Amino acid sequence: MKRPILVIGAGMVGTCTALELVLRGHAVTLLDRRMPGQETSYGNAGVIQREAVEPYPMPRSAGALLAAALGLAPSVNYHPLFTLAVLPRLWQYWRASAPSPHAAISRHYAALIAHATSEHERLLRLADADDLVRRTGLRLAFRSGKSFAAALAEAERLQRMYGIDSRALDGAELARAEPGFRTTLAGAVHWSDSWSVTDPGKLVERYAALFRQSGGHFVRGDGLTLRQRGAAWQADSMDGPIDAAQVVIALGPWSDNLIRRFGYRLPLFVKRGYHRHYTGGAMPSVPTLDAERGYVMSPQSRGLRITTGAEIAGVDARPTPRQLAQAEASARQLLDLGTPVESAPWMGSRPCVADMLPVIGPAGRHPGLWFNFGHGHQGFTLGPASARLLADLIEGGTPFISADGYAPQRFGG
Repeated sequence: MKRPILVIGAGMVGTCTALELVLRGHAVTLLDRRMPGQETSYGNAGVIQREAVEPYPMPRSAGALLAAALGLAPSVNYHPLFTLAVLPRLWQYWRASAPSPHAAISRHYAALIAHATSEHERLLRLADADDLVRRTGLRLAFRSGKSFAAALAEAERLQRMYGIDSRALDGAELARAEPGFRTTLAGAVHWSDSWSVTDPGKLVERYAALFRQSGGHFVRGDGLTLRQRGAAWQADSMDGPIDAAQVVIALGPWSDNLIRRFGYRLPLFVKRGYHRHYTGGAMPSVPTLDAERGYVMSPQSRGLRITTGAEIAGVDARPTPRQLAQAEASARQLLDLGTPVESAPWMGSRPCVADMLPVIGPAGRHPGLWFNFGHGHQGFTLGPASARLLADLIEGGTPFISADGYAPQRFGG
């Protein structure tokens, strides 16, 4: 008989982990303080990014760093005091973004991303959730000819190295594809292998419903109450204490708070982001990144969702949605946005690791403790593939891809 497993965190990564394990016959409890899909996984652009074979590096040119530091780069915003607090991790991030280490990191990253859509496809069929998905790609739009030319060269490189398909649209072709655009842009790169979702939170809910239908148990509770009980584990829930032989920490941006209680110090930090929906206006036909302004326009069931770039700030710091205001102003140059749906923007945090790779595998010093977090911008994309990899490791079989690049032990200690 397989021993019970507790999964802490009901975002895309945690929900998929719990689902994968219960589909393999394990007795699984999924625990979160909120219902599945209500935190970080709710707020993203809803894109399953098959094209994202290389993680986002930190800009390394002096001009780009100065623009970010002065608040001139719309894709990045900093809270100065928090930035100072995480400066050692940002320094590691900057070093990992150099060409040679980034190339080595990308080999691991691409191996996992290669299974992003196929692993989602498997769960979509089982969860009867195909109605939420559009297989129409992701578009990166460029305002300047110089940036567009650089993007075309980059697309050719990614196609050559990884076989990722894309199509170039010049300004006239883009205008025909998006007649709602008010301005003629230089062009766009359309990544055809990526998918999008009309309601990211609802997709997590469908996966969670399948988890429960398959015999899993979801409870509300505080994962930060996790503690050892001899050779087992226990956490508090609204239904009382939950006991398990093994536990998976998949708490996204809150994972660091929990693992530190057990003596683990990993180079984790968060990037916050904002979104808002708009109705009554125009929408692009596919999710579109305004590449030089650093925001995404994503057609959603609630309206057009505008999502921002990265804000380096604490999880609980006060909201500073200046990037969203900049994004809205830029988007209104392109589209009639209509009116905002929410009275205030949504805000959430992305769980990031200094070397840009997620942490997937056994904790090391505590038998039965497993990690699955740190997916940065791609937790929504990588949830099912990461779940499959961790389930392989928990069962002690040969993992479907090499897990070495994601092991917690890569940081030593």
